[in-house]
Amino acid sequence: RLAPLAGRVYGRRWLVLLLFSLLGFAQGLVWNSWGPIQNSARLAFGFSGWDIALLVFWGPIGFAPCFFFMWLMDKKGLRVTVLLTSSLMVLGAGLRCVPVSDLEIRKKLIHGGQLLNGLAGPTVMNAAPFLSTTWFSPDERATATAIASLLNYLGAAGAFLVGPLVVPSPNETSHLSLVSQSNTEHIKDRIEAVLYAEFGMVSLIFSAALAYFPSRPPFPPSVAAASQRLSYRRSFCRLLSNFRFLMIALAYAIPLGVFSGWSGVLDLILTPVHVSQVDAGWIGFWSIVGGCVVGIAMARFADFIRGMLKFILLLLLSGATLASTWFTLTCLTSVTHLPLTTATLYTSCILLGIFLNSSVPIFFELFVETVYPVPEGITCGVVTFLSNVFMGVLLFFLTFYHTEFSWFNWCLPGSCLLSLLLILCFRESYDRLYLDVVVSV
Repeated sequence: RLAPLAGRVYGRRWLVLLLFSLLGFAQGLVWNSWGPIQNSARLAFGFSGWDIALLVFWGPIGFAPCFFFMWLMDKKGLRVTVLLTSSLMVLGAGLRCVPVSDLEIRKKLIHGGQLLNGLAGPTVMNAAPFLSTTWFSPDERATATAIASLLNYLGAAGAFLVGPLVVPSPNETSHLSLVSQSNTEHIKDRIEAVLYAEFGMVSLIFSAALAYFPSRPPFPPSVAAASQRLSYRRSFCRLLSNFRFLMIALAYAIPLGVFSGWSGVLDLILTPVHVSQVDAGWIGFWSIVGGCVVGIAMARFADFIRGMLKFILLLLLSGATLASTWFTLTCLTSVTHLPLTTATLYTSCILLGIFLNSSVPIFFELFVETVYPVPEGITCGVVTFLSNVFMGVLLFFLTFYHTEFSWFNWCLPGSCLLSLLLILCFRESYDRLYLDVVVSV
């Protein structure tokens, strides 16, 4: 095993990682505010099923200017990009809190706030490998990438926990008109309390980033961090002409896009099988938390044992295929006669979340290694944009076909199996790692 060259690392790198991770956590929390409490939101604000799907849909729509944020990160650095992103989040969270009595205007403000929060997605989901390369040594890069990227998912998990615990569900979720007016006002007050708390948290993170968030350290931590990268235009030409990159980009984008859309409306999917809002919240919470914990552990393992990224992905995607098939067949209990219990739903969903979410940082590191010297922000920007395209297409169909969900569930095992086949055919390479462990300054 080759030891990487010693670079100059700074203790402040952990503070930079913490601020960026908290920003990602807040963005995921705000994005997933409505899915876990969709029954309560329908009652309090008059949302329809189409509204709930659209509130989640603003996340992938926010990736429309993804290439602008990639250019900004490449040209201006992390500080400018992070401050712009966090200011959009503050404005979006504030719009959702505007106290307007007219429900139609209030709904439009909430939709606008979700869109502004969605515009922060390209930065919090793309910049993790760029941050880890800029601030961390080669034997810490995968771990830093995992923490910075998975905290966004942990924020979405926090919404599964906070929403159902703070906001009570209606007394009769199937007959909302029977709920008393006092109960409706109480539910609305609790939802607004959550919105105000999220606004305060986002504002605090923005203030901290404004006070201290440098673009880069005085001296680079590795040879790769100090090396010359391709220009913005040449990077796109390199990516689009690299067949191996396109293979793993699809292997990442299809299952993660489907899973993100599915988890965003998990309560909507589980309601027809008589799973309560609180149980759906706990299922979503533990599936994402498990993925974050295992993902960081896998990344740390990849830092110690280099050259194993493809093998790790094969294991994770095999598990995801089996878990998603189990969940889908369980929901078709009238056909398969498999037991539909809270325990089976918990187990299958949690395993699916663990396998898919923990693959994210491994994929990111493999992308960067494959197409080096393309800048990390551009590489990950392309693949997350592609992932959100798939999620957007899926949620677009959900806005029209939201009365029956078996088709949505079958998309999960199909996408995982396709990704597994693509990874099997992929030939891995480690160009950036080779530079760090062989080339001397």
